[in-house]
Amino acid sequence: MRILVFGPQGSGKGTQAELISRKYKLPYIATGDIFRFHLKSGTELGKKASRYTDAGELVPDEITNEIVKSRIIQPDCVNGFVLDGFPRNIFQAKFLNEMVEIDWAFLIDLADEKAIERLKDRLACKCGLSYHLLNNPPKVAGICDKCGNKLFIREDDKPEAINRRLEIYHQETEPVIKIYQDRGVLYKINGDQEIKKVFADIEKNISLKK
Repeated sequence: MRILVFGPQGSGKGTQAELISRKYKLPYIATGDIFRFHLKSGTELGKKASRYTDAGELVPDEITNEIVKSRIIQPDCVNGFVLDGFPRNIFQAKFLNEMVEIDWAFLIDLADEKAIERLKDRLACKCGLSYHLLNNPPKVAGICDKCGNKLFIREDDKPEAINRRLEIYHQETEPVIKIYQDRGVLYKINGDQEIKKVFADIEKNISLKK
């Protein structure tokens, strides 16, 4: 089972990808996590990527592709995986399609205004955990449940950054989604529902095709 999860920022695609991973016992691959691993470990790929991240620049697709490939070729991915955050553009999609055949691509669909509404209430911690003031608030206001550090609003969750990220999503990722739609493996899920209802819709589509 090779599964992709798409959706605009704030759609909850990461949450759904993790639920799929647990339910079907598949490795959960988040591109952000892989990048952090390579950067922190100082691997050759990490060193290449850091030249750009340290300068505040986007990492080129060629390096991003190799970083994702380094995870997908691991033994635990032989029988499948859940991929979140990749491919983001046509070039990355072509690279992935040359490597593996995707069985399901889920689009967690959410209107921009809903995404903005969700993102503005998000808080993060330097330990990696994230919270939502309405849906997943910390036990103590402004403090991380896990490590006790002060929570903060990420730079890319500020209004200007949110609008820019959504703009990039529409320009670059929506054409990728069409590729999987044309292949007959795209399943559009209403993201404006409770988490468990979104996941129930995903499960239903998987069971119909298995």
